[in-house]
Amino acid sequence: MLIATSRTVHTGFEEQAAPVQILEGDVAALARGEVYRVVALKNGDLFMCTETESQTVATGIEQDIECLIIIDEEPLRLLIGTGESHIYCYDDGKTHRVESFDQLSVRDKWYTPWGGPPDVRSFARTTDGWVYADIHVGSIMRSADWGETWEPVTPDLHDDVHQVATSPRDDGRVYANTARAVFVSDDRGRSWSHRSEGFPYYYGRAIAVHPDDPDCVLATVSKGPHGEASGQLYRSDDAGGTWEHVTAGFPGTVPHNIDTFHIAFSKDGCAWAAVGKTLYTSADRGKTWERVWEASEKIRMIA
Repeated sequence: MLIATSRTVHTGFEEQAAPVQILEGDVAALARGEVYRVVALKNGDLFMCTETESQTVATGIEQDIECLIIIDEEPLRLLIGTGESHIYCYDDGKTHRVESFDQLSVRDKWYTPWGGPPDVRSFARTTDGWVYADIHVGSIMRSADWGETWEPVTPDLHDDVHQVATSPRDDGRVYANTARAVFVSDDRGRSWSHRSEGFPYYYGRAIAVHPDDPDCVLATVSKGPHGEASGQLYRSDDAGGTWEHVTAGFPGTVPHNIDTFHIAFSKDGCAWAAVGKTLYTSADRGKTWERVWEASEKIRMIA
């Protein structure tokens, strides 16, 4: 796992008993691959490490970095989502802006509720070359060629998407948690179904999918984006057809949202969730949880 606060990044729990700090700096985004761990810093630099070596490279990106995804590791290739809704590609030491994404005709429909510029909020990818980028606010864009060219998904889902996810076991399925809870597509975003049965509230933030079972999903919902949001964690064993409130070893309700990038599955199938300074884990598909670590400050994201 990668665990980030605003100023530090730790890795741990898979090979060692406790997290080990690997970086101190202003953290913007995380990505975890089979070989590489990548951290984007707020100054635009990328910290990249393997088990044996690490380096920091400058990208020259001036916009705020919001998200990262590893596309390839031999050599390392990344997509970087930013504020003002741009995507950059880091490819073996060189960084360029993806022009096809900037040329999307639907860009003029993207917005934010407060009037500022929209962001690329999260990425997800399949094993066969499809990449999805969620726009806050502006639905989801998709690429069938590892991020070279882009087009919008069919906009049958709510356009205020807070996280997009995919399954390594089903390349056709796409998941989105939105301001109207969870939507799922079984045809790469050509059509969507609203999967909200069992939620008490519909304002969704985070979503994560089990690496070996595309029907096992975690999602968070709340009353809304501000104030006493009453954030809650839910799990599903039928791809969101029904949802079960998670309370065994995990807070039934927290005052705030359990945000984008605050829940995840590791490749061994363990589930993880961050609430405040506390990191929780589950070894049984999110049914029961235990506290495993207290950070020195609030955990901002995990991967």
